[in-house]
Amino acid sequence: MDPFHFSSITFSRFHQAQGGIFIMTGDVLPCFDASNLVLPEDAACIVTVPTTLDVAANHGVVVASKDGGIDRENYSLCLVDNLMQKPTVSELVEGHAILDDGRALLDTGIIAARGKAWQDLVTLAHSSGHTMIKELMTSKKELSLYEDLVAAWVPAKHEWLRNRPLGKKLIAALGKQRIFSFCSYDFSFLHFGTSVEVLDHLAGSYSGLVGRRHMCSLPETTACDIAATAIILSTKISSGVSVGEDSLVYDSVLCGRIRIGSQSIVVGVNISEFHGYSPQIINGSTCFTLPDRHCLWEVPLVNSAGRVLVYCSLHDNPKVSVKRDGTFCGKPWINVLEDLRIQDMDLWNSTSQDKCLWTARLFPVTSLPEMLNVGMWLMGSACDPDGKIATLWRKSQRVSLEELHRAIDYSQLCTDSSKHQSDLAADIAKSCMNYGLLGRNLFQLCEEVLLKDTCLTLCEELLSIFPSHGDQYSGVLPQSREYQVKMDLLRASGDLSTACIIEEKVWASIASETAAAIKYGSKETSSGSMSSTHGNLHPRKAFVELPVRVDFVGGWSDTPPWSLERPGCVLNMAISLEGSLPVGAMIETTEDHLGVSIEDDAGRNVYIDDLASISSPFEESDTFRLVKSALIVTGILGHKIFSKSGLNIRTWANVPRGSGLGTSSILAAAVVKGLFQVMEDDGSDDNVARAVLVVEQIMGTGGGWQDQIGGLYPGIKCTQSFPGQPLRLQVVPLLASAQLIQELEQRLLVVFTGQVRLAHQVLQKVVTRYLRRDNILISSIKRLAELAKIGRESLMNGDIDELGSIMLEAWRLHQELDPFCSNKFVDELFAFSDPYCSGYKLVGAGGGGGGFALLLAKNPSCAKELRQALDESSTFDVKVYDWNIVMPR
Repeated sequence: MDPFHFSSITFSRFHQAQGGIFIMTGDVLPCFDASNLVLPEDAACIVTVPTTLDVAANHGVVVASKDGGIDRENYSLCLVDNLMQKPTVSELVEGHAILDDGRALLDTGIIAARGKAWQDLVTLAHSSGHTMIKELMTSKKELSLYEDLVAAWVPAKHEWLRNRPLGKKLIAALGKQRIFSFCSYDFSFLHFGTSVEVLDHLAGSYSGLVGRRHMCSLPETTACDIAATAIILSTKISSGVSVGEDSLVYDSVLCGRIRIGSQSIVVGVNISEFHGYSPQIINGSTCFTLPDRHCLWEVPLVNSAGRVLVYCSLHDNPKVSVKRDGTFCGKPWINVLEDLRIQDMDLWNSTSQDKCLWTARLFPVTSLPEMLNVGMWLMGSACDPDGKIATLWRKSQRVSLEELHRAIDYSQLCTDSSKHQSDLAADIAKSCMNYGLLGRNLFQLCEEVLLKDTCLTLCEELLSIFPSHGDQYSGVLPQSREYQVKMDLLRASGDLSTACIIEEKVWASIASETAAAIKYGSKETSSGSMSSTHGNLHPRKAFVELPVRVDFVGGWSDTPPWSLERPGCVLNMAISLEGSLPVGAMIETTEDHLGVSIEDDAGRNVYIDDLASISSPFEESDTFRLVKSALIVTGILGHKIFSKSGLNIRTWANVPRGSGLGTSSILAAAVVKGLFQVMEDDGSDDNVARAVLVVEQIMGTGGGWQDQIGGLYPGIKCTQSFPGQPLRLQVVPLLASAQLIQELEQRLLVVFTGQVRLAHQVLQKVVTRYLRRDNILISSIKRLAELAKIGRESLMNGDIDELGSIMLEAWRLHQELDPFCSNKFVDELFAFSDPYCSGYKLVGAGGGGGGFALLLAKNPSCAKELRQALDESSTFDVKVYDWNIVMPR
């Protein structure tokens, strides 16, 4: 029996002229890329997957035509001849539903409609949808979208459909078109059609991906007994409760002496302690026990203050009759009647009624303590020697599952669930503020709290804790995190103006925390450097040229505040473009003026006479804020150079704007390195890389260390960062063979998409999610750092194909971190390149799907073919650059 099985329909729009996809069941989780579907024009299509006959017997089966159709290595596309619901093996044989390999096609409930089929469907919904729904409501009949709608496209089902509610209208509106079966051999689905399947997925091969505690309140381990493999979600558990292995408890409150067996499911149950209540029928025991492999759930009734407890075994099929060996709580009905000493007439009203669990009037509508005791008696976990429980059960108003299905107050069910989760979120938020280091995602908790009218009061209470909270954990809790939590609470309470002020402090804190970790900032000028006007200062000149970097994997783990608090790892390499180093700066002293003259490669220039005017924060529109920030960070503004001379600074970057090649940070590295050389200060690559981190923060663009590392250090390298003060960077060059370098240069295409990326906007979104302690984001960045280490090993072993697989996974993770890092153009470019490639991704953060892309071909021949195909394509206006790895000198 499945407590989760509520029919639902969701709709995902394609382009309006094409059609859409319907997921017409709530118990299938598709795990595939919908863009890989092959859909026929002017027809409907149902997605199927081959399955064994024992599984097919419990689900819907599609009978595909064996004539014509398309049969490929990964899929087949055929007309649908018939539909079957939970067929027996003999019915599968008679219906020609068994494939040549002995399997059958499982109906996933995922339907697509295109062209004329889509137009017919939209016309029906627009012209008759309201009338049809009203007719169903008036007649109190049911329409199964899972069966009836699809049956309209299958001629063999028309006779059956005509006898169904609205069947004739569906045939008239949709019956002119046909439906195809798209059978995928490599698509993955998780089916949650029964409670057994739910537990199997949670405990099977996917168990490592399952979070076993979420939004729950649990007592200390010595006050309760909860198995490590039990899954507790949105639940409050008090002392004295026991939950067995591999059980699932969701959206419940369990108080007092309650024992939940192993491999059991509890949903929506509220069992509080019965203070002052002394039931007459408890037989001296106040412990409720749910046996192993059982389900228990509680639902409210329409137009009633009462609620009903429902229970059965995991393996009970409610539609299997007594004659066909149907069961209740795992026992045949004949044994149930004998053990409980009850009669058929107690459960079923007439001899003509189909006798099964679905129609059995089992479940009493009475007080909670009485329902619990009756439940234990019916399930066999409690005795009734004096017959009091049986008498209570007979006298009570009772309902069957069939009656309950029509009487559930779904609105009240959702309201109760929302209030319960809101209360839990509020309690967890208070605990996080009072006892912890703000390690939870309070933004998410605030969203849960917002469901209640008491949100404002709660937020004000949490905000009142802040003054003492910061002092209590000073030096341990990052100030940026504290400000982020305060901003989220202010937004939740409706104080948007104050929240905006705090938001500025969030980013200022990240900059100051970065500077502290790097041990850099605006240097206090020593008296010697300021007063050294005596002596001859000879002219100085610095000329710095640097490559750009392309990153394979690991980006985001280098970005503050992540890199200040957690380890990071990035695999990238330095490259030249079109035979030259594209980024550079020239800095020289001059006696023509005592200020700073700055000029860029676009011919823009500025002269700054008042050096004191160079101070942060800078306007985003300030063209020269990068150079100004470098002047501040290096401390040159207070140097003795300016006593008798000024500076001329010229910069260039022969790379398209928004390239994703780390140009901004690498240009900052060139300027900083040049300034250090002019000052005769420490211009080592390590020192420059640290300084650039602070430059990025002062500029307001954020950014991590991987760009400057990628440009400053030649070749391929795997760089790790270790949080602390100072932040420690470990650059490990890859000792690549000449053969590996040659193969990589032959197989990797560096392609400019022609579209500008917006890294700053992407970075702000990702950093904000991290400051909120978004669990999905944290796990994704951890995986990116892990992949960087794996990628290094792959290259060391000469396995470039494995690097391609790593690039693909990294690209998927980047899209999780920011769903807008790609766009339709990039998706189509990658789809076009896929047959030639073992991997691909955008470089950098993505950001609107712009910048450069890396396309790693399967071999040098594929690389040449792909480059030629792109050059000749009228669809993709891209440029493939010539490039080389910049090796150590």
